Amino acid sequence: MTVDAIVVGAGINGLVAAAELGKAGWSVAVVEATGRLGGFIDSAERTLPGYVHDTFSSWHPLFVSGAAYAALGADLHRHGLRYRNTDELVTASVARGDRVVVAYRDVRRTAEALEHPGDRDRYLRMARDVDPAVLGALLGSEPGVRPILRVLRRKRLRGLETLARDLATSGRGYVRREYAGWEVDQLWTPWLLHAGLGPDHASGGFLLPVFAATLHAHGLPVVEGGAGEFVAAFRGLLGELGVQVHVDSPVERVVVEGRRATGVVVNGATLRARRAVLTSVTPTALYGGLLRDVPQPRPFRHGRAAMQVHLALSAPPRWRDQRLARVPLIHLGDGAAHTGIACAEAEAGLLPRRPTIVVGQQYVLDPGRVPEGAASLWIQLQEVPFAPRGDAAGELDVSGGWTRELGHAFANRVLTRITEHAPGLPRLVRHLDVLTPADLLAANPNALGGDPYGGSTELDQSFRWRAPHKTPVPGLWHIGSSTHPGAGLGGGSGHLVATGLLRRQRRRR
Repeated sequence: MTVDAIVVGAGINGLVAAAELGKAGWSVAVVEATGRLGGFIDSAERTLPGYVHDTFSSWHPLFVSGAAYAALGADLHRHGLRYRNTDELVTASVARGDRVVVAYRDVRRTAEALEHPGDRDRYLRMARDVDPAVLGALLGSEPGVRPILRVLRRKRLRGLETLARDLATSGRGYVRREYAGWEVDQLWTPWLLHAGLGPDHASGGFLLPVFAATLHAHGLPVVEGGAGEFVAAFRGLLGELGVQVHVDSPVERVVVEGRRATGVVVNGATLRARRAVLTSVTPTALYGGLLRDVPQPRPFRHGRAAMQVHLALSAPPRWRDQRLARVPLIHLGDGAAHTGIACAEAEAGLLPRRPTIVVGQQYVLDPGRVPEGAASLWIQLQEVPFAPRGDAAGELDVSGGWTRELGHAFANRVLTRITEHAPGLPRLVRHLDVLTPADLLAANPNALGGDPYGGSTELDQSFRWRAPHKTPVPGLWHIGSSTHPGAGLGGGSGHLVATGLLRRQRRRR
């Protein structure tokens, strides 16, 4: 069988690339090693009947604000995609002593709650100064560096200096430099974990304002009915476009003939591509497995592991601060100081004594996910080691690695922390489901070391220093979270490579 393009891997970038090429009239085949589409996008009744949990990722502000959504959004909505979003409270952070800071969709309302008048003015400028053109070029909405050069020509040297300074600055350094009060640190520094960073990593000074501006502008949309409905909409679109989808079909190798990629071998049979092969895998899998005798262009390392906990509750949590009952996503932590310690412990191979806890309350936006009067919690922990060598609290036995028992014991530590701010929570728990770093790797072979971000996102391995899309083999392209613009639910690399292939086609014509 021969098609114009083969897409290996059906995560968000593979789905976006296949859909955009299919819309342009290309014949496309998607080949997925596992039994389902979506990668780290899925939902299921993981605890009890009637409770729909987003198994892995959940929030879609990067997608709805990106170029892939601009290209495919109308088609996906036609195939059933529906978003639920917030018009008021977006996110919050609660620290010891129930010290709470909240962010509203309204930037001005958020700024007015800051203690220091100077911080209020600076916060408004921070949200305003995130330049969409620079952001699009760095994060993958627009190809190349031309948008950056246009902005820098307009802003002259000062624009270049500001961008370079913020890229070199950590999140901790940024909030210390810009703000006199504690609120911005506590509220936004934990968001750097969602980029695979910690508070002391370079580029945090660039990304922290990006997170704030994006959430103020686009909120925290979740897919109505669960993240699996997002994949279902893509499945419907791909079917309409005639894209062939093959699941349970691990690729054995990329076929290279005449120094050009011409197809893939699946289950002993060769599937051929006239124009392109796109692989959404890690660099290790591509150059150490699918390609023979082609060296990896640059070194690549993976980052911290993560884990998920899902709770089915008989009733909503009784937060001490009643505003939190209406917040879709809450962080438990004191800002950079607290998160920095937890990251350091995890990177030293220890289970953190007090991890930063991400608590998602999707039912606040989408009540149909739980039975009437009930609730659920989506808990993400982004500061854990894949191979724990010890417990920073000296309480848990890690000698057997990530066993079911260790996963539940660590989850109980997390529940104890949440109960400090939501008394009586354990009495509401009807069922608990834990996905350890080992479970993440089992679900997605790209999550090497339990890293859900496809590789470390530190500055030397981000933006244009991420794995390149163009490979040494003509006709073979590399997409996915290991490539520019990195992890997240934007579909950026799939969009960039697909549009690049279509531009080349137009030039040849």
